[in-house]
Amino acid sequence: MTAKPHESHNRSVLHRAKEGDLLEFPRGWYSHWAVYVGNEEVVHLAGDENDGINGNIKTHHVFTICGKTFNKAIVKRENFWEVVLDSKAEINNNKDRKCSPRQAHEIVEEALMKIGKIGYNVLWNNCEHFAAYCRYGVNWSEQANTALTWMMVGGAMVMVGGLVKEWFSGKEDKKEKKAETS
Repeated sequence: MTAKPHESHNRSVLHRAKEGDLLEFPRGWYSHWAVYVGNEEVVHLAGDENDGINGNIKTHHVFTICGKTFNKAIVKRENFWEVVLDSKAEINNNKDRKCSPRQAHEIVEEALMKIGKIGYNVLWNNCEHFAAYCRYGVNWSEQANTALTWMMVGGAMVMVGGLVKEWFSGKEDKKEKKAETS
């Protein structure tokens, strides 16, 4: 039997994980997040029917349009090894620097109370929002904030480009009018 990528590393992470820790599973262009609840189990917001939120990317399922909630998500309690897939898991409680975490038993209780169907939105209610809410009582997703920032920068660049084009075309119009009157 062949060892999975990162198996030794992931065993070490699992050994160090404490109840209430947030686990991050990098999946390439995004990360999946879960709450460690002990006994090699995590609670996480995942896609129903393995439709992309959990790593099997099908772009027509992952994104929402104009903030419309994607309702094919479920909060699940699963074995760590079922969730990690080929990822190199990390304990990531970095938000502790800015937010006060709840007590471990409160984090686990909050995560377990959320098990079942739930709405999903990549920007407003994703797996990182879920995990952060369980630990801190605050919906916070660094990756969603980064995506929103890039969208705003892109939108601003389009607006500036349009203004610059309009300004230059206005100058051209003035030159043409001046040439016509001369």
